[in-house]
Amino acid sequence: VIIIIIIIKGKCPEDGWDESTIELFLHELAIMDSNNFLGNCGVGEREGRVASGLVARRHYRLIHGIGRSGDISAVQPKAAGSSLLNKLTNSIVLDIIKLAGVRTVTNCFVVPMATGMSLTLCFLTLRHKRPKAKYIIWPRIDQKSCFKSMITAGFEPVVIENVLEGDELRTDIKAVEAKIKALGAENILCVHSTTSCFAPRVPDRLEELAVICANYDIPHIVNNAYGVQSSKCMHLIQQGARVGRIDAFVQSLDKNFMVPVGGAIIAGFNESFIQEISKMYPGRASASPSLDVLITLLSLGASGYKQLLKERKEMFSYLSSELKKLADNHNERLLDTPHNPISLAMSLKNLDENNDAAVTQLGSMLFTRQVSGARVVPCGSVQTVNNYTFKGFMSHANDYPCAYLNAASAIGIKKQDVDVFLKRLDKCLKTSRKEANKENSVNEINNSNPGTEQPED
Repeated sequence: VIIIIIIIKGKCPEDGWDESTIELFLHELAIMDSNNFLGNCGVGEREGRVASGLVARRHYRLIHGIGRSGDISAVQPKAAGSSLLNKLTNSIVLDIIKLAGVRTVTNCFVVPMATGMSLTLCFLTLRHKRPKAKYIIWPRIDQKSCFKSMITAGFEPVVIENVLEGDELRTDIKAVEAKIKALGAENILCVHSTTSCFAPRVPDRLEELAVICANYDIPHIVNNAYGVQSSKCMHLIQQGARVGRIDAFVQSLDKNFMVPVGGAIIAGFNESFIQEISKMYPGRASASPSLDVLITLLSLGASGYKQLLKERKEMFSYLSSELKKLADNHNERLLDTPHNPISLAMSLKNLDENNDAAVTQLGSMLFTRQVSGARVVPCGSVQTVNNYTFKGFMSHANDYPCAYLNAASAIGIKKQDVDVFLKRLDKCLKTSRKEANKENSVNEINNSNPGTEQPED
């Protein structure tokens, strides 16, 4: 009965299903695909044949994938079960996006590509609507995949540097509008903005950008990579669509729903435009990302996912307060970034002043001590990405005032993760400070007694 209800309603069940119910449901879907018919006689080139039983079981015998050659969202006649899985997954994911805060979203679909390539698909779809356009306006965020998504689509990114307000790096709205006027609106494919990001950068001013896009009739694509888990990021998207223009927003499956890497959700407020994007995807697609997120959401239920969102927010507050205490103990500072709801940054000014290499060494120390995800950002690093040189790369600015360390409170994080991280960071900072002081003492002795230096080999 609950299986029939979920198919009819197309919404995430309030309470999660047990594993046996989910497996029964997937089995029911699989036997609707022609490759699993007892008397099936396939004479085509793609008949859902699988050589390994292990591979077949891994995919619950849902082998045909999703979509047809001309539309990733289309129904495949000889794969009724896989097609139903695809439709149901998109419907349930849409329900969750509304639950997370974007209540007026009208359409979405799961695409078997990560966020960067999914953004590229959006840009390629816009190409047909704006054939003269060659530029994409992009408020700077130092993350390679979103930058390369524009290059891969064949467009020229116009990088808008952020402005420093206190400790925060924020969108330079005046620079965006000035660049639109200078280039000409008809020559601009879209504005490519960002919500979720590493502190001290904070989410873009989506409402102001959306208004500008509406005024100049320019499309607006939002990189919402791990923003579904943040009510603040989702509120910004909702408000942007209310007061101005947002054509599509793209989010990762793995970062928001704790599934393996390889899928994203493209969503928007104009149903026909989202359908255009799905039709732009060439060929059929893997059903694995859809299957993974469907299993996960059926297992959690709406109440389970809401609980995860609540726990993430609580852990952000805990991480913030405890990291501030640790920063104070080491004569550092938790940077004041109230507009960033997921990521935090702690200054490493003293470490940087004592020893140029100490900052990057701290990152290595944390990694070797099994602390993953913490980013250590030194001052002045330079990186070239697709022939574009970024000064101060990773800090989202040419010259941020200090080196710093990032930590994020993402969905699924536990109190134990925070406590272990803080304990190991404290030890690493103490070790780094000792080594820096020791090196400074040696240098002082050598400088005061130059004759004591050892001759070179």
